[in-house]
Amino acid sequence: KRAYGLADLERDVPLTADTIFDAASVVKQFVAAATLMLVEEGRLSLTEDVRKYLPELPDYGHRITIDHLMTHTSGIRDWTGLGPLTGRHVDALTLTLRQRGLNFAPGEEWAYSNGGYVLLKEIVARTSAMSFDQFTRTRLFEPLGMKSTRYLGNLREVVKNRALAYGKGAGGGWMLDVELDNDRGGGGALLSTPADLLIWNDALSSARLGAFVTAKLEEPARLNNGRPLGYGRGLFLDTNRGGRVIWHSGGAAGYGAFLVRFPEQRLSVATMCNAGDAATGGAYARRIFDLFVPASAAPQTGASAPAGAGSVAGVDVKGRAGLFFSETTGQPLRLGVDNGRLRISGGPALVAVAADRFRNPEGSLSFMSEDEFELHFVSPDQIELKSMEGRTTRYRRAQPYAPTADDLKAFAGRYANDETRAVFEMEPGKAGLTARISWNHS
Repeated sequence: KRAYGLADLERDVPLTADTIFDAASVVKQFVAAATLMLVEEGRLSLTEDVRKYLPELPDYGHRITIDHLMTHTSGIRDWTGLGPLTGRHVDALTLTLRQRGLNFAPGEEWAYSNGGYVLLKEIVARTSAMSFDQFTRTRLFEPLGMKSTRYLGNLREVVKNRALAYGKGAGGGWMLDVELDNDRGGGGALLSTPADLLIWNDALSSARLGAFVTAKLEEPARLNNGRPLGYGRGLFLDTNRGGRVIWHSGGAAGYGAFLVRFPEQRLSVATMCNAGDAATGGAYARRIFDLFVPASAAPQTGASAPAGAGSVAGVDVKGRAGLFFSETTGQPLRLGVDNGRLRISGGPALVAVAADRFRNPEGSLSFMSEDEFELHFVSPDQIELKSMEGRTTRYRRAQPYAPTADDLKAFAGRYANDETRAVFEMEPGKAGLTARISWNHS
């Protein structure tokens, strides 16, 4: 156990191994574990419609299950992207329950959703007749001996030995960077220490929560088409040169946390930080793994092919770059060039298998649900994206558009949204359109 740096820059309070941090999204495995405990007790069901437990959730015309929520395959919108549109006047639960649509049909895709886990915490509280704080304290933290861990409903409460969080300002100096109230979702957060998180990891390794809960947390989720995913329930599932890697990260303003297990090596690493982007827990965890498990000591689980392996040489990709839109959904797909390779913006680098065909050799969970797809340029301005299951989506290149003054006038007006209570006023001008936002929460 080691600690470096300061918990409070104004008073020069040092960090110690007992300093308490906001664990941010590391909480998701605790939410999933609490939910699975109630499932094992027969008080919840993985397969029933969540509207049985949350009747005020809109009927989206699809059955959303508790398992969909835990595996991020529900289609429930993520409140963190919607929050700024509310002016931060609404808590995450209220905002999530207001949404009248889904991002996709349940089970069809994977997309990280804090909104789904907000609903799970509410389901646990209603089903157990306890606050989520009470449930986790009495059923998880106290039995496991996690003495410095609690779920804090109101982050304004005084917590002894809690570190403040910071980030670098525009001038390069440190600035206080802490999110409270609706900026943080209004529902609280998990506070813990690295030592307590290691107790939790040890409990999972030894199945102290029981065989059912432990197995379900680490069981890969699957899409409706059968595609397995690198996510269980509240945990990411990866591999490295030594075997399995089970992990989750968390970030909230200037707080950062990373918790990982390497089961084959019986090694766990927990890092927590209060310096914003100045430190990334995943990078530290990889370096610590390399120190404890040198390359010569780790069994090789299968060498991955080097980037670009199998690529056809001499393919000119510059003319392939550009912005394309799906012919069915209008969803954008931007292609760029990176070190001589075609790359999808926000996604993977592609391998040329022919002059007009490119494939994604390794799926990424955060991009198209780990689809190892292939792109085919039917023409310079039209592409077909074929999924690993054979589904084809067509895209067309975006064409330049220079609107006239009359075109812009057609957009003028007030646009209201009941889900966020936002009102947009669109005004045409010489430079284009100007948007002003206000809110009506009455």
